[in-house]
Amino acid sequence: MEPEEMTGADLLAACSALANPHRLRILGALADGRQYVSLLARQLGMSRPLLHMHLQKLQGAGLVTGSLELSEDGKAVKYFEAVPFALEITPQFVKSVLPTLPEPTDPRRETPLCPLSKPGCCSSSDSSC
Repeated sequence: MEPEEMTGADLLAACSALANPHRLRILGALADGRQYVSLLARQLGMSRPLLHMHLQKLQGAGLVTGSLELSEDGKAVKYFEAVPFALEITPQFVKSVLPTLPEPTDPRRETPLCPLSKPGCCSSSDSSC
């Protein structure tokens, strides 16, 4: 992924994916080439379901790709490899992707501030609140 092609959503996905030590270890293990899931799980001391969860996050951010191949004995083997990328995050770059950022969600607005759901009662001097 080239920086010129990156949107605000892409930047958020990449930063979110990279902000986890397990996923950084996975990327480090894939830096030398593609690897199949079972061997990668053993190398990292991680269960395959947990590894798959992290690989999905990395794949969703465009940092790894996966391919399913058949082994000589006819078994399906899933391989993953790192996608070449470089991130140089500068204030100017952040400014350039601002128009493409998704709208933020405010978790405080999803739940009412007042347990009684009476508008303004918890912020006023109403003693019934």
